[in-house]
Amino acid sequence: MSLEKLNKTQRAAVEATDGPILIFAGAGSGKTRVLTHKMFYLIREELYKPENILSVTFTNKAAKEMKVRVMGLLKTDNLPITIGTFHSVCARLIRVEAKHLDLSPQFAIYDVQDQLDLFKVVLKGLNIPKDTLAPNQARNQISYLKNKMITPSTQARKARTILEKTVVEVYSAYQKALRVNEALDFDDLLLYPLELFDKHPKILAKYQKKWKYILVDEYQDTNRPQFHFLTRLSENNQQICVVGDDDQSIYGWRGADVSNILDFGKFFPSCRIFTLEKNYRSTQQILDAATSVVTHNDRRAKKNLVAANGSGDLLGLFETRDELEEADAIISALEKEIKLNKRTFSDFSVLYRTNAQSRALEDSFRRMGIPYNIVGSIRFYDRKEVKDVLAYLRLVINLRDTISLRRIVNFPPRGIGMKTLDKCVQKADIDKIELFDVLKNAEKLAIRGKKSESLTSFYELIKKYYDLRKKLSANELTRSLIEEAGVLKLFKESTDPVDRERFENVTELLNSIDEFCQKRPDSTLSDFLEEISLLSDIDHWNDSDNRVTLMTVHSSKGLEFPVVFVSGLDDGLFPLYNAMDTKEGLEEERRLFYVALTRAQERVFLLYATNRRRMGGENVLGMPSRFISEIPNEYLERINFQSALTRRVIGGSLQKRTRVMVTRTVTTFDDFKVGDMVEHSIFGAGKIMVLSGTGENQRVGVIFKDGTKKKLIVKYANLSKIS
Repeated sequence: MSLEKLNKTQRAAVEATDGPILIFAGAGSGKTRVLTHKMFYLIREELYKPENILSVTFTNKAAKEMKVRVMGLLKTDNLPITIGTFHSVCARLIRVEAKHLDLSPQFAIYDVQDQLDLFKVVLKGLNIPKDTLAPNQARNQISYLKNKMITPSTQARKARTILEKTVVEVYSAYQKALRVNEALDFDDLLLYPLELFDKHPKILAKYQKKWKYILVDEYQDTNRPQFHFLTRLSENNQQICVVGDDDQSIYGWRGADVSNILDFGKFFPSCRIFTLEKNYRSTQQILDAATSVVTHNDRRAKKNLVAANGSGDLLGLFETRDELEEADAIISALEKEIKLNKRTFSDFSVLYRTNAQSRALEDSFRRMGIPYNIVGSIRFYDRKEVKDVLAYLRLVINLRDTISLRRIVNFPPRGIGMKTLDKCVQKADIDKIELFDVLKNAEKLAIRGKKSESLTSFYELIKKYYDLRKKLSANELTRSLIEEAGVLKLFKESTDPVDRERFENVTELLNSIDEFCQKRPDSTLSDFLEEISLLSDIDHWNDSDNRVTLMTVHSSKGLEFPVVFVSGLDDGLFPLYNAMDTKEGLEEERRLFYVALTRAQERVFLLYATNRRRMGGENVLGMPSRFISEIPNEYLERINFQSALTRRVIGGSLQKRTRVMVTRTVTTFDDFKVGDMVEHSIFGAGKIMVLSGTGENQRVGVIFKDGTKKKLIVKYANLSKIS
């Protein structure tokens, strides 16, 4: 395999292998191709052995795709390159070196919900009420401090206000609680390797020798701990290649520092810089519009993106009256695109600034029978019944995990309430023993009868499988454990229809463990739990489904779609009000808008509303986002849209931006009957098989010619009879 398909700059960047390399990769300029070909080149030319290469990125999805591509180039199914996210690489490193941190290799990784549960325990123990410091507030503030590598002792010296001192107290107690539980949060995964490197120079030397060449994707999103991790590993041989785009740095709120990429040359003075400017994703109109906005930022690397796909269409701009009409406008444009350009639902993505904006969109899509996926909704592994089963597994491999114990000690119901558990906690504190060990002799507590028996039987159940954890495979242990615990029986015998779905979700979890074991026969239960704990929303996104994708702009990073709608472009919503308070905040919002536009391959539609229901139901009069005014008119096509809404103005005129009462036009469609052939604007011709209701409540079940079955509300579906 040669490098002939790469353009001149891409090839030069691939073949540059001596010393530090910085690659500015503009949106859609083929950075993944460059990274994968660079790994291929390093191995093919025998410059480095695969096991001596480390490649880090930010999502498991990207890491897997990268590994598959490199194996394809090398025509091999075995590639011992370390490719993973920062968190997964660091987690594996910590497990190997756990003894040097006085940590069990079976430590738990706490997700956001686990952290919040632990913060509740910590705050309760410190007698800090929620109105002083709420669990989520504590988590956010402490995560910020960790991302800045500020320890409790350092922050204690800076604390002045009562709240700041309270945060320090909680921070210190929280870290102790994590230790007690043999658990790490996501921030700790990045900090513990640095502690290892500082305290144990031999361990640092070990990994410097192991990873002789380092490649980093999305370098603009690195935070301070990630920066130090990379610089420590590469400080001796300077063999590091970073790829990124400062214009797509959008994670400042979680500690990412755009100066890491802009100042790369200061830390690595001998670095060579390559700028990829040929765009293979979007049209020139989209690129010029996006660039015209982001150039309003003061500090950025200059790039002149040139589209390989020609000029393209202007960006469509809709002014709508409210979020309902905004959703109608999106559906109208979507219908036209399907008709005129033969598109499928998966060609479309609707992007928004905040998750709350999805509600109006979802309502409209459901009414019209348009299938959609929403990224950022409750993840499969975050569903209660799934987390309950996972808590069983986590406790089995880590008996000190009190958060998991608290979660499942009364699941399925065993008659064990909070008062009983509090007695156990008090006993553990008095005797200086583990909470789990207290359960062994529950009869010694002031607990009698069934509660005592339940605690003891729970202890025996968990201890049994703890002893079996190395003798059984992950799937064997899980199936046997939840069967014996009565989880499946609980859902299977329930008459609640919701429990049927819960049963299916638990079954699907079992299937996922089976698949994991088939793919990795030598893996352990810890390996499975680690893998799923590090998954992000986008790792669950399935681009093979024929559905419209709804997501926040942050979630869309790294993705592309033929047609993109950017909704909610009102000042105060995008950009957000609180981001406009600082220059840095506004510049990050501008970069976020740049990311939104550059997800599109062929068409972009921008939408804003003059009246939007926000802030707990309050109607807010809106102004177009300032980002729209930063796009020259020559790139915009203003589209007039009139939805099927009738409005009655209350107390003034629309020109004065008064509040409006919105009502839907009601039409009677009682002339439809079963057997009628009908035409739908999106799905085409079909036959009515089921009909119910009358007037505005009339619903039909239609089978379309391609086999698609849809239940539609007639007044919204815009069906016409075919004679």
